[in-house]
Amino acid sequence: MIALIIGIGIGVGAAPYFAPPPAPTGLTGEVTIGAILPLTGDLGTFGENNKVAAEIATAEVNEFLQSAGATWTLKLVVEDTGTNPTIALEKLTSLNAKGIKLVIGPMSSGEVRNIKGYTDANKILLISPSSTAPDLAIPGDYVYRFCPDDTIQGLAIARVMYDLGVRHIVTVWRGDAWGDGLERAARERFEVLGGTAHEGVRYAPEAKEFSAEARKLADQVDSLVKSFGPDQVAVYFIAFEEAALFFTYTQEYRTLRGVRWFGSDGSANSAKLTEEAAAADFSMKTKFLNTIFAAAKSAKFSKLNDQIYAELGRTPDTYAFASYDGIWILALSLIAVQKYDADAVIAVMPTVLNSYFGASGLITLNPAGDRASADYELWEILLKEGKPTWSSVGIYVFATDTVSWATA
Repeated sequence: MIALIIGIGIGVGAAPYFAPPPAPTGLTGEVTIGAILPLTGDLGTFGENNKVAAEIATAEVNEFLQSAGATWTLKLVVEDTGTNPTIALEKLTSLNAKGIKLVIGPMSSGEVRNIKGYTDANKILLISPSSTAPDLAIPGDYVYRFCPDDTIQGLAIARVMYDLGVRHIVTVWRGDAWGDGLERAARERFEVLGGTAHEGVRYAPEAKEFSAEARKLADQVDSLVKSFGPDQVAVYFIAFEEAALFFTYTQEYRTLRGVRWFGSDGSANSAKLTEEAAAADFSMKTKFLNTIFAAAKSAKFSKLNDQIYAELGRTPDTYAFASYDGIWILALSLIAVQKYDADAVIAVMPTVLNSYFGASGLITLNPAGDRASADYELWEILLKEGKPTWSSVGIYVFATDTVSWATA
């Protein structure tokens, strides 16, 4: 093409003519990123944490763009999914109608599963900070997850329970994409270690009353305690923030108060469990220990942790740090490609990630586009200065399959 342009109108001895380069193109004005987060529903306080983290990241990105003399600014549009897969699809459809193709969220695997087909068909890049269902680890799709899938969390909680002397578990779990996947991962690993996983109780995610589930759970635990003693028996509870309501039904059963309880990333750092007195009391009596993937501790981590705490008055979950990193990764990728295009952003994300150490640490993705590995922090509610407070009590080290307990 250049050779053809040069040849036109050039006579003998005439000075060669070169067409001027095209006018520079790139991003201008407001560039919008969407966020579909559960500001209400069974992950409400988690959604609030992640919203604040995303807003902080957006403000920092805009300060950076201004200092660099960029011709564009980042705009964040946040929609509430209500922790509801149907509403998540409605919100994503609305964002897509506005031309928004880069989205943070949603948080639950049930929501991700419900919107995945629409996401792929419409080429919307989705970065979930917290969807962990193993069956959503699919290479080549438009869903990226800045957290590990639950095959690793299953390893972590099984090791923790077994090391604490538990040999029999009864699992009660949220019957959705996330709960089913984590229950399976933990059960399989616990049995490999030599423990026994019993029938358990699966409940509907939309349930608002748990008397039947609590009674069935109590019957199973009571039978096991009579056979093996309370020290070898534990309840593994896979829930979101409905855990607080569930505990109002379990506290009436002496058997359930007399064994150790374990939880997951769906309840770790839940504000509801510390703010509601009955839930906090039951959690402390049963030493309710929860796993969640551990962020690398750094100055960036500490700064963001302090900022979120100052705004919300609570320690944020690790996924808030992943949301913060998601905003920065999208912004840095946009700077690199200088066009609003999900495929272009996806193409450069691996290079951007290789050069980025975020608030959650170094993010290395596996072939499915999920965080490849992580350690898991162990959280328990302890009484501090007369107030129930989430406290880090140890860490599961993925590389060695060992648990390191915090010293008092």
